[in-house]
Amino acid sequence: MSYAAFKSEVAKVNDILCAVNLLTWDSRVMMPPGGVDARGKQIATLIGLARDIATGDGLQRAIEEARAELSGVAPGDIRLLAVEQAADAIGTLSRIPASLVGAAAELKTVSQAAWSKARAANDFAAFAPMLERTMDMQREIASAIGYDDHPYDALVATYEPGMTWNRLRGLYGELREALLPLLAEVKEANVRAEILDRAYPVDRQRAFSSLISSRFGYDFNRGRLDDTVHPFEISFTRSDVRITGRFRETWLPGGLFAVWHEAGHGMYEQGIPEEFSRSVFATDFVNLYAVGGASFGTHESQSRLWENRIGRSRRFWELNFADLRKTFPDQLSDVSAEDFWRAVNAARPGFIRVEADELTYDFHIMLRSEIEAGLMTGEIRVADLPSIWRERIKVYLGLDVPSDTLGVLQDVHWSAGMVGSFPTYTIGNIMSSQFFAAARKETAVELGLEAGDYLPLKTWLNDNVHQFGRSKSPSQLLMDATGSDLSTAAYIADLAHKVEELTE
Repeated sequence: MSYAAFKSEVAKVNDILCAVNLLTWDSRVMMPPGGVDARGKQIATLIGLARDIATGDGLQRAIEEARAELSGVAPGDIRLLAVEQAADAIGTLSRIPASLVGAAAELKTVSQAAWSKARAANDFAAFAPMLERTMDMQREIASAIGYDDHPYDALVATYEPGMTWNRLRGLYGELREALLPLLAEVKEANVRAEILDRAYPVDRQRAFSSLISSRFGYDFNRGRLDDTVHPFEISFTRSDVRITGRFRETWLPGGLFAVWHEAGHGMYEQGIPEEFSRSVFATDFVNLYAVGGASFGTHESQSRLWENRIGRSRRFWELNFADLRKTFPDQLSDVSAEDFWRAVNAARPGFIRVEADELTYDFHIMLRSEIEAGLMTGEIRVADLPSIWRERIKVYLGLDVPSDTLGVLQDVHWSAGMVGSFPTYTIGNIMSSQFFAAARKETAVELGLEAGDYLPLKTWLNDNVHQFGRSKSPSQLLMDATGSDLSTAAYIADLAHKVEELTE
């Protein structure tokens, strides 16, 4: 029963982390402001318990006994893989002092509340002390984990195993070289962008975004959609996977595409096999987070695939625009499917990352990655962030940032202590095109997309991505599904094709 004991101990950790996810969801969706301090302590207590079990003698003993029990099985046996994967991740977690793990968990909830308030008031100075503490802790965590070249490597690798700052700079360089000429070219596109700024009642935006999410395959019997300051997806096993959105009456794409993005995440978690629930393959021991995806980049590949490869495609709007017009008959009476497709794909450099078009989105990620890397070495100080942000947005996008709310305060990630996670969005963009190109080689997928039947694509993703949970590394998963490792070629080709269509 040694392997059974190992599974039991891991399940306890996962149960606690799912409870943390539920408290986190509540704190970002429904909790009254007065609950912040108590909630931070509650989450810190649970994270501490999860860490104690994960690094404790009981689980370590169970790992050793399970190894002995499984000593005669084939090297690829899924049970042996679970044991070794847990042992490796727990080894990394054990290097981070328990006091630091608890302090970071408690700070997260308090910091997120401070960020939300500062963002609403355009008051970076009010949030800066919390951010200083967060960055100090992240430098400590990076030092505890260890790294060979750059402190940012330690943090990035917790979200995207095997990724380094040096490799990221290479990927960013390839994208920058390809994107700048495309941006210059697409400025000549004929686009009625103003149609997106009309008054679109939020309740109808929510209804239409939910309708399309269901068509994609997001299961509302095992999920729900709520409003929040910054959209996110979070799960408490595959049976309860929740998404959120942020709607503005005068910016229709912001609400629609955010929901479809989060639905992509949600379908990944809903596609994790039942047998992986409460297991190693649905548990991130390093970040102490209940999640079933192979990596954050792999997770982003699923959300960006549905948001961009499908939701911004010409065929999608040819098939679905009639339903959107029924939802907003007055607002869209003078708009065609072609007009709308062009509008939602227009290159319109803006301040908000989550509302950025495809051709400018990765510049937002490059900016944040460069800032994070500088913060980790001390080359950049928290106090200087607003001015650095303004300078780099001017360089990358040619914009003058009017406020910190639209600048350095716009993202929730730093308040949540998720330093090193931003690169996974660009990694996800790259992967999304690789997965999509591989899926479209299947006749059923291509015919489905042409007819507006998204089940064949979802099934392909279930079979080639979702069903493996965390049992494969992101590199192995990508190689097995597409035949190649991470490469910008397919992503650049997709963007170039879109520019060609827009300028034809």
